Amino acid sequence: MENNMNKKKIFLIVFSVLIVILIGVIGGASAYLYNFAFEPQKPLNSTVPAKKEHRQAIDKKWLSNVKQENWSEISAGQNLKLHAAYISAKYPTNKTIIIAHGYQENHKDMASYIRMFHELGYNVLAPDDRGAGQSQGKYIGFGWPDRLDYVKWIKQVVARNGNQSEIGLFGVSMGGATVMMVSGEKLPKQVKAIVEDSGYSSIEGELTHELKTLFNLPKEPLITTAAWYTDIKAGFNFKDGNSLKQLRKNKLPMYFIHGGADTFVPTKMVYQNYKATKGTKKLWVVPKAGHAMAYYEHPIEYQNRVSKFFSEYLK
Repeated sequence: MENNMNKKKIFLIVFSVLIVILIGVIGGASAYLYNFAFEPQKPLNSTVPAKKEHRQAIDKKWLSNVKQENWSEISAGQNLKLHAAYISAKYPTNKTIIIAHGYQENHKDMASYIRMFHELGYNVLAPDDRGAGQSQGKYIGFGWPDRLDYVKWIKQVVARNGNQSEIGLFGVSMGGATVMMVSGEKLPKQVKAIVEDSGYSSIEGELTHELKTLFNLPKEPLITTAAWYTDIKAGFNFKDGNSLKQLRKNKLPMYFIHGGADTFVPTKMVYQNYKATKGTKKLWVVPKAGHAMAYYEHPIEYQNRVSKFFSEYLK
């Protein structure tokens, strides 16, 4: 009897130790995932395709020389000071495009698109998201908390440029997801249309994909524990960040663009996004184009398609 009791005690001790170790491992892995994905830092893979690198170098130089204004806004929650660059059109217009940048980027990385819209005759507002560029913040929001900041930027454009303003939203990669998330909010009537390029259907889905691709790890339990950890550290649960749910509330015209060979944000996500929206919609899947490469592979066609779409709704 005594031997059996001792064996049970040993088993319980070993079992308890293993549970503590397992909790520690999962907790540590969750913290690592948060630090890896949500804290602003240099991207793990900083390799940029040659076409994009060459075009960006030219357009960033242009952006540094073009006349622009510095706008500021206070974030929707957490009282962070946010920054944006505003570039007026060459000729006065009531039409403005608001541009949302990608992951681990800032507004300067959108120089090619800023230049494109400027040369098409639009005013352009290009914000730095929380934790990016000149904006305050210690985490990347993947578009979810940022969506409410963009609502405030929209209202500022209307306040500065007048009630007759006509506004288009445009975003690439994380920025594409951001404008899709914005689409489900109650927006001023001045917002007329949206173009999203390479955006993911949900933060959870994108992180799950990256866990598998980069680390060959399954979704659970890391996604759930990392979501809890992010809620504590950054103040939001990334499982709430769902483009599809927001698109189901959207009634604005939207153009979906995606690379047919995108492995970072899988091409299948654009079909999910396209199906979800309730507004008028168009879809362009660019054959053989990688992640966020549609413009750099086909700049003239890209400009023509986007210009035609926005001109149809911003009149």
